[in-house]
Amino acid sequence: MSSIKKFAGQTAIYGVSTVISRVLNFILTPLFVRVYPPKIYSIFTYMYSWASLLNAVLAFGMETTFFRYLNKPGNNKAKVYGNTFIIIAVIAFTFLLATYFFAPNIASWLQKGEVQPDHVLYVKYFIWILVVDALAVIPFAKVRADGRPLRFGMIKLINIFTFVGGNLFFLFVIPYIIKHHLIGADSLASWYKPVWVGYVFISNLIASVITLLMLLPELLQLKFDFSSALVVDMLSYSFPVLVANISFIINENIDKMMMPKLLPLSQQQDVGIYGACCKIAVFLSIFVQAFRLGAEPFFFSHAKNKNAGETYARIMNYFIIMICIIFLGLVANIEILKYFIKGKNATDQLLYWSGIPVVPILLFGYVCLGIYMNLSIWYKLSDQTRYGLYISGVGAVLTIVLNMMLIPKYSYMAAAWVSLAAYAVMMILSYILGQKKYPIPYRLKKNLAYIISAIVLVFLSFQVFGRNLVIGNILLMIYIIGTLYAERKELTALLKK
Repeated sequence: MSSIKKFAGQTAIYGVSTVISRVLNFILTPLFVRVYPPKIYSIFTYMYSWASLLNAVLAFGMETTFFRYLNKPGNNKAKVYGNTFIIIAVIAFTFLLATYFFAPNIASWLQKGEVQPDHVLYVKYFIWILVVDALAVIPFAKVRADGRPLRFGMIKLINIFTFVGGNLFFLFVIPYIIKHHLIGADSLASWYKPVWVGYVFISNLIASVITLLMLLPELLQLKFDFSSALVVDMLSYSFPVLVANISFIINENIDKMMMPKLLPLSQQQDVGIYGACCKIAVFLSIFVQAFRLGAEPFFFSHAKNKNAGETYARIMNYFIIMICIIFLGLVANIEILKYFIKGKNATDQLLYWSGIPVVPILLFGYVCLGIYMNLSIWYKLSDQTRYGLYISGVGAVLTIVLNMMLIPKYSYMAAAWVSLAAYAVMMILSYILGQKKYPIPYRLKKNLAYIISAIVLVFLSFQVFGRNLVIGNILLMIYIIGTLYAERKELTALLKK
């Protein structure tokens, strides 16, 4: 029980910093949808979808590999740290040389041949963002491995404050100065571009550079004791993780990448509508991300303990309870949350709100994803990372094929359902294979009871009672009270430790 309390404490710290960061970032969503109409917002959605995929490629699965090899008996930790960083640095600078000088060609491909100078600039900004973020991956992982969640949280918060502050400055402060003819207005007006989405990307680049500078203490601890044998061994472990991560990103973002290609020009705004509605579902992914930040180093360091399996099962039980409560809470209050994507005028507002029905579907997809991420520890601990590749590959194929078939007819509703289907299949496959290859005594019946009851209450809240705030929150309270009663003995024992 004490190990669970330690895990919960560290995850709570990661969670607080992650929640604050995501909430601050989320505050930008209503500002963006007021500044940018859906068609322009779709550029933002499209570019960040590609960036998330390339982030996974440049990280090359090295974060998970770093934690695994750091906890392997006999490994020199300094050598593991240095060699994982070398791998990512080589990949990042190779990517920079291979893409920066071909930015016009990349922009042309992304924009279906309609090359504009602004689009070339967007591509160049993102290339630098991706390189800088890649160089920060292993130093950030070292902060987590050293058990310093407060430092991790501080750096994350400074990153997001910089990003938010930059956006507010470019999108609101400068226009205010120009409009009211304040000091420097003429100078600013000579170069400022109203409603230019590039300012979002510039703010991101500034925030990424500052983050890397804040990781200088970790970077200065690097010792470049190159070991070809260790690098080859780590690459063989990380490659399946890389493919699994790419498959995960495909599941997460390929719909947003494919929609501009599969929808007619008259429906291009659907990309922006879908991207904005996805931001509401992000609240649930915050919890999943916070859990992952605390879980990965904990699971690897705890694997040698005799009661590790029982600990993992107990963590899964509490995880499912929490994620279902968040799922219910978000759906119960969706009539409030929808104002985060309120457009700058009545027409844009109606367009953005027309996508609200996808939110419960996306949320349950994140529930399945969170459970899958929890389950996936079996193949990482047993050095069977190829199974992560197989499972994620199945999800990716499902996502691509079904999206190609259904998006042209059903647009973003198809994208949401396909996303949920892919995550559900991955979750089920991981559980079945895991119980055969690395059995963990999960409480299947109890976990299923929590999930199914949450689905039923969400359906009642959203569909039957028409998103009524009062009834939705009453159903949420019923669920919380019911789970507290069911878990009363374990919770009492946990609190006494």
